[in-house]
Amino acid sequence: MKVALFITCVNDGLFPNTPRAVVEVLERLGHEVVFPTDQTCCGQLHLNAGYRQEGLHLAQRFRQVFSDYDVIVSPSASCVGTVRDLYATSARSLGDAALAEELEEVAKRTYEFSEFLTDVLKVTDVGASFPHTVAYHPTCHSLRVLGLDEAPKELLRHVHGLTLLPIRDEDECCGFGGMFSIKNSDTSVAMGRDKLSRIRATGAEVLCALDNSCLTHIGGLSSRAHSSLKIMHVAEILASREELTRV
Repeated sequence: MKVALFITCVNDGLFPNTPRAVVEVLERLGHEVVFPTDQTCCGQLHLNAGYRQEGLHLAQRFRQVFSDYDVIVSPSASCVGTVRDLYATSARSLGDAALAEELEEVAKRTYEFSEFLTDVLKVTDVGASFPHTVAYHPTCHSLRVLGLDEAPKELLRHVHGLTLLPIRDEDECCGFGGMFSIKNSDTSVAMGRDKLSRIRATGAEVLCALDNSCLTHIGGLSSRAHSSLKIMHVAEILASREELTRV
């Protein structure tokens, strides 16, 4: 299968290892990955801030850039959530039903990475090995917008050597929330500290999620708390071939 990689701004600028991991896993499974170089921001920032017209300009560009591909995959639940949840509704709110239909069509071809593995490829074991204790944080976009609950966990459970540890009240927001963290920074930090406290209580060596934006927020608070917790995207764990230590 030919898969078009939607890398996202955050990953392109700050976390290039995440999309590299996506490519490694998909190629390991025998699929061809292509990277449309004209892709830019999906418009999530603009739409979240209320700039619908500006956001829809980027939505139209997204549709054009990925028009020739049957499958679009991204390691970002929030950006995929934008394509699937905000594009068409924003177009309709501005009275453009024709554009809304075009955006609904591209949304049907756009998948979050773990969702694509489990729901489209029907794969749970990608041949990964990661002998560490891991906690998984279900981000708001992955859980509430895309409805991804068991898919990423099932993939992690099939990683050789990995021990998945549950987080108490795991579905509570970490406090990042894009514009929320800027406009309500004190509340955002307080929520993040609560989340970090519950994560650290698991004793996990690694925290993973489907959104590097949320991981950045939690990771920053963890660093300030001088915690040894390591932050990784789920894709990086799935790409790992780390060997078990033999005693």
